[in-house]
Amino acid sequence: MGDKVRVLVVDDSALMRQLLSTMMRSDPDIEVVGAAPDPLIARQMIKDLNPDVLTLDIEMPNMDGISFLEKIMRLRPMPVLMISSLTQEGAEATLQALELGAVDYIAKPKADLQQGLVEKQAEIVEKVKIAANVRVRGRAATTARRAAPTMTGAGFSTAERLVAIGASTGGVEALRVVLCDLPADSPPVVVTQHMPAGFTTRFAERLNRLAQVAVQEAADGQRILPGHVYIAPGNRHLEVVGAGANYTCRLNDAAPVSGHRPSVDVLFQSVAESARANAVGVILTGMGKDGAEGLKQMRDGGGATIGQNEATCVIYGMPKAAAALGATETELPIEKIAAAIVERCRDRHARI
Repeated sequence: MGDKVRVLVVDDSALMRQLLSTMMRSDPDIEVVGAAPDPLIARQMIKDLNPDVLTLDIEMPNMDGISFLEKIMRLRPMPVLMISSLTQEGAEATLQALELGAVDYIAKPKADLQQGLVEKQAEIVEKVKIAANVRVRGRAATTARRAAPTMTGAGFSTAERLVAIGASTGGVEALRVVLCDLPADSPPVVVTQHMPAGFTTRFAERLNRLAQVAVQEAADGQRILPGHVYIAPGNRHLEVVGAGANYTCRLNDAAPVSGHRPSVDVLFQSVAESARANAVGVILTGMGKDGAEGLKQMRDGGGATIGQNEATCVIYGMPKAAAALGATETELPIEKIAAAIVERCRDRHARI
C-alpha cells in the first residue's frame, strides 16, 4: 500500500477509543495518529495531524456527529467512517450521514461491546483502508447536483418491464439520486443494497418520503407493481419470480453469495431468468464484484445493462468488475441513469 493510512478516532467513550485504536494499530498499513473525545477537540487535531481517515461517533457531547460531519464536508472534505448503533435512531442518523458524504459506517455491537468489536476487527480494518482511497466530494458539490426531477411521466401502467439495481459502498446516496429522478409512473424497480438488518426499513421509509415513486422494503410473496420500488431487507436475499407482467418478490435466508446477504448476484440472476429481454439491470458504486456475474446473465438473456461510471462512484469496484466481464452495455454518470432506465424500458434496443 505504500504509506500508512493515518486515522483519527473521534468517540466520547474512552473504551471505544482504546478498542478501535488497538484494533487498527494491529494492521501494519494503519497508523492511529490520535483519538479525540468530542468534535471540538477533534477539529484542532484534524488541523494539527492531517489524518487520511476519520472514524466518528454519532452521539457525543458539545456537538453531535452529524453536525460535525456536515461542517467537515463543507469546510474540509475527507473520508469519514461513522460509528453507529443498530437502533432505529442510529439507522436514521447513519443514513443521514451517508447522504452528507460519509464513506461508510461501522455498527456498534448491541451487547458485549469489547467481544463484539473484536469480531468486527477485519471489517473495521478493511473499511478504513477502503475509505483512504475514496475520492470525497464536498457537501456543496453533492447538493448542487440535486435539482428537481426533469422527467414528468414515463407512461408505464403494467409491470412487463422490470428494473433491477444493485449497490454497496456509496449506494445510499447513489440510489437516492436515481430513485428520486424517476417519475411516479416508472417501471417497477427491485433493489439490493448491501445493508444489515434493521437499516433497510428506515432506508426505504426515507426514500419513500423523498421520491415520486413508492418505495418500500420488499416482503415475501409481494406482487411487483409499476411506480413502486422494492428494497431487499437486510440479511435476506431478494429474488423475482414469475413471468410476463406478473412478478412477485421472494425472500430467502440461504447462505451468502459473493460474500453478501442480500446479494446483488442473487437478485440479478433471478431477474435474468424471469424477465429476460424485458429487464434492465443497473450496477452502482460498491467494493468487490457482487452483481457482475448476475448482470452478465441479464445481458446474455437480452436485457439492457448499465453501470455507474468511475468518475461518479464512491468506489469503482462493482461496476468495474461488471465492465471487465462484459456485463455492461454502457457506463453513465449517476445523474443520467434514471433517464437511461426509462429510455431502455421504452425501447430495450435504444442506445445512447
